[in-house]
Amino acid sequence: MNTHYMQRLDWLILAVYFIILLCIGIWASMRRKKESSLFLAERSLRWHHIGFSMWGTNVGPSMLIASASAGFTTGIVSGNYAWYAFVFIALLAFVFAPRYLGANISTLPEFMGLRFGQSTRNILAWYTIVTIIISWLALTLFAGGILIRQVFEIPMWLSALILLLISAFFTMMGGLKAVAYTNVYQMILLIVVSATLTIVGISHVGGIGALVDKVPEDYWILFKPNSDEAFPWLPILLGYPVMGVWFWCTDQSMVQPVLAAKNLKEGQLGTNFTGWLKILDVPLYILPGVICFALYPTLDNPDEAYLTMVENLFPVGMVGLVFAVLTACLVSTIGSALNALSTVFTMDIYVKRFKPDATQRHINHVGRIVTLAGAAIAIILTVAIDSIKGLNLFNVFQSVLGFIAPPMTAVFLLGVFWRRTTTLAANLALTAGTAFCLIIGILYLWGPSSDLWPHFMMLSFWLFVILTLMMVIVSLCDKKGEVHDIPRPIQGKRSGWVITLWAVLALVMISLYIFFN
Repeated sequence: MNTHYMQRLDWLILAVYFIILLCIGIWASMRRKKESSLFLAERSLRWHHIGFSMWGTNVGPSMLIASASAGFTTGIVSGNYAWYAFVFIALLAFVFAPRYLGANISTLPEFMGLRFGQSTRNILAWYTIVTIIISWLALTLFAGGILIRQVFEIPMWLSALILLLISAFFTMMGGLKAVAYTNVYQMILLIVVSATLTIVGISHVGGIGALVDKVPEDYWILFKPNSDEAFPWLPILLGYPVMGVWFWCTDQSMVQPVLAAKNLKEGQLGTNFTGWLKILDVPLYILPGVICFALYPTLDNPDEAYLTMVENLFPVGMVGLVFAVLTACLVSTIGSALNALSTVFTMDIYVKRFKPDATQRHINHVGRIVTLAGAAIAIILTVAIDSIKGLNLFNVFQSVLGFIAPPMTAVFLLGVFWRRTTTLAANLALTAGTAFCLIIGILYLWGPSSDLWPHFMMLSFWLFVILTLMMVIVSLCDKKGEVHDIPRPIQGKRSGWVITLWAVLALVMISLYIFFN
């Protein structure tokens, strides 16, 4: 997909998309009360805002480009990362969200501060900032840079800069409310365009039956044998929960829309809506890669599967719409990440430690400065990630997250479920434990390749086990350590709709796993 392929109609559609996006962002920012916080949308988000925002944050170009790449090379097995997630989204809805909303917090480090004390809050704030910059900004910009580089043939750093400028504009202008409102528009557009690509692709293959016949039989299996190098079933079964708890329950970028929920019922309905939207990941993002394999099996670079489908199947005009959708994914993810980064630094570090009497106007001003600073750091890291060799794009994402997740998952799970966990244990896991995980991750990603390394998902699981055992031993030995009561869950009337919708979702997901195994 090169610049010569973008015709006048494509450029016109792309321009119209940005004009509409700009208008929605300005409208949302005007609805924000004057001098109100940029960070939690005045705690007014409804279920559809929450669902689309969480899904939109998750749906970066990694889901479009990298998932299509994984579909081309291995079939639907990478759908485990989407469908297995419903378990941990439910954990957020029924275990973590009631406690977060009951504590009336703005950030997750603030919650852990209530559980373990100010020292843990300080450590976790910096930990969260680093993970947002690496896992959200740099990795998303890396995937987006691949896209922009393919289309416009410009360097990675310039691609990242363009994307950051667009996303930072919405974050600085209207905060979470602008991000949430634009996400609804962008995700509806994404569903329409991606579904059209899938339907047109199946039509070109000759129907679903022809598609099944033209690809290997194991392309339709979710659990592959442990001998499979890319997606062995046991590492996925044991390793994904480590990432799942961190990603869906404890990561500021993902959880922030729930913190801004109008009430607990809206938060639980919103997370349920996210679970339903995650079902679409396989037909919208992975299936186009499978279709591409059926149509163009000699394609040299699997990372180009999605754009190859667009080039060959869509007419003039639709190409511009597809590029608008890809940009929408980037803007959505990066915007949410910048807002989360700004929230944590401003509220947990700047206001708490240096300016507790700051006015809301001053807090918003600092938040905008932090947004720009985080963007600059992310560009540098994006170029560094671009130097990683030997992993496909999908596994770059998952493996980096696998080394970030274990400390946070261990601290939050023990902090919530085991009252005996002490501050010292939590702080050691977040400092020494994080350093240990990052060293292992650097050796795995940049060190000499070796058959001695287990699958990165299994490695993530063992890192979690080691950190959990360390926290248990330290807590039991730390007789005089601080033990704080966990904030009480919010007490709200349990909605029959919430329980029913979650039960139906669970039945659908179990049925899908049975059908594809």
